[in-house]
Amino acid sequence: MSKAEKMTGYRWVICMMLFVALVINYLDRQVLSLTWVNFIAPEFNWGPDDYGLITGCFSLVYAVGMLFAGKFVDYIGTRKGYLWAIGVWSFGACMHAFCGILTNGIVSGQWVWSFNGAREHLMQLQSVADVSMAITTVSVWLFIAARCILSVGESGNFPCSIKAVAEYFPKKDRGFATGIFNAGAQIGALIAPFTIPVIAHYYGWEMAFLLIGGLGFLWMGVWVFVYKDPRENSRVNAAELAYIEQDKADPECGKPAVSVAEEPKSKVGVLQAFGFRQTWAVIFGRFLPDSVWWFLLFWAPAFISNVYGYSTDSTQGMLAIFVIYLISMLSLWGSYLPTYFINRTRVNPYKGRMRAMGIFAVFPLLGMFVMPLGQVSMWFPVVIIGIMAAAHQSWSANVYNVVSDMFPKSVVATVTGAAGLASGLGSFTSNYGAGQLFRYASDTGLRFLGFEGENAGYMIVFLIASVAYLLSWTVMKLLVPKYKLVELKNK
Repeated sequence: MSKAEKMTGYRWVICMMLFVALVINYLDRQVLSLTWVNFIAPEFNWGPDDYGLITGCFSLVYAVGMLFAGKFVDYIGTRKGYLWAIGVWSFGACMHAFCGILTNGIVSGQWVWSFNGAREHLMQLQSVADVSMAITTVSVWLFIAARCILSVGESGNFPCSIKAVAEYFPKKDRGFATGIFNAGAQIGALIAPFTIPVIAHYYGWEMAFLLIGGLGFLWMGVWVFVYKDPRENSRVNAAELAYIEQDKADPECGKPAVSVAEEPKSKVGVLQAFGFRQTWAVIFGRFLPDSVWWFLLFWAPAFISNVYGYSTDSTQGMLAIFVIYLISMLSLWGSYLPTYFINRTRVNPYKGRMRAMGIFAVFPLLGMFVMPLGQVSMWFPVVIIGIMAAAHQSWSANVYNVVSDMFPKSVVATVTGAAGLASGLGSFTSNYGAGQLFRYASDTGLRFLGFEGENAGYMIVFLIASVAYLLSWTVMKLLVPKYKLVELKNK
């Protein structure tokens, strides 16, 4: 190959755009979890069940949104699909900031159009029991509405990202590419504890939602000029295009070579997607594991605050959350493990991915020691939760690509969205269920394995989380023991 034919690396530019989008995505998600205990709850008189209801409804709408977002992205394409997704979720993120003003106006009938003015008036009204209850109820439903808008937009994130990776990377590199952009979740979570509580402390929790939400609109201005289909992108030369399109045959099935350009353009309806065992394998690979991840994401700040007494804007509280997600960055190495197996042992992508995921499934077993070791020092739970988060991100980087391993690119987003329904339902179960469990445990003084009250609730949740991944891996292996490419008829 001549120097003029040296391969360009534009696919990594796309990967970095996906990475930045996920950083913004997780910053938007973290604003509520980092502000509700110490800033929002006192203003609206929220309890853990109220927060659990809000996060649970977010997850439920996210689940349904994932079901249709994938089909929508397959229909309009990756470029337009991502613009719609991030535009909607950024708007929803900004809408949270106005929930205090709206609550004050609805409850009191006095419309104060400033964040500080509405907050001060609401705090004055808290002394009246009936009004206090109305403030709680109205504010919860307003936050649910804003959260639902956020979740509708966010439901398009992973279908868009996985489809973009499938369009710009060969199968053997997709796990690693997904691991890189998926690390945006950890980076967002690393930045969040040192920015969001500080903004909330000095400028009000409303400004945290507005400033973080506005980042998505800046990203849109870049994406519209950056993303094109590889075959239509002048920044992708022939050598890179050949590398991207190297998956010409399914060696397991002995089929003749088929170029990506000639790939069948068959479409799969949302309901049709559930007719494949491969789809169900991904569903079971996401339901329990994603319920663990969303619990850690939404409840870790509250865990540090309620169990150990460190608020999210305290040095210890910010450092604890930072360390959790710093440790989770180990997933960058974990996401490369399937590529190592595929290149070193020459196994097919699915076998290499499942082998790696089996290893990742062992580490969350440490979760059963979170509460017992937490009696010695807070830093034991912090480290263990960080390891669990790293294992999850390594797991998720590969379970997403099980879809692109076994389905044609034309239906990847649809099937990813269908499987995403399981993720959202798992998140709803863990977040709403945790809120109800913690309220019940606190009110009744529940005892479990030597722990009492809310601590007993945390012990129950971490026990379930510790075995979730091994159980999911076993079910996936039973459903799809060996690599089998889905065959679709041309339409």
